[in-house]
Amino acid sequence: MIKLDDFLKAGTPMGIAIGIGATVLATAVIPVLPVLAKAARPMARAAIKSGLLLAERGRELIAEVSEELEDVFAETKAELMGENTASEAAEFTEVTTHKDDL
Repeated sequence: MIKLDDFLKAGTPMGIAIGIGATVLATAVIPVLPVLAKAARPMARAAIKSGLLLAERGRELIAEVSEELEDVFAETKAELMGENTASEAAEFTEVTTHKDDL
């Protein structure tokens, strides 16, 4: 036979109290949920709108940075091509000068 002491040590009264509390809370909260959902809708829309604006600004910023980097790469490449052309011209001048000496 179950003793009262075993019943209390097993935590059964606590479980029953939690169950009753959850039932009372649910009956109080469930009717309020539609009102809360209607109140939360404008806040959710504002949060989504802010997120979309932030994402668009991020895209613009990335496009600007990408354009700047492309310009720097193009300038550097042109500079290297100019250096290569100058060194080839110097080599050509050197070779033609040596041919004249012969």
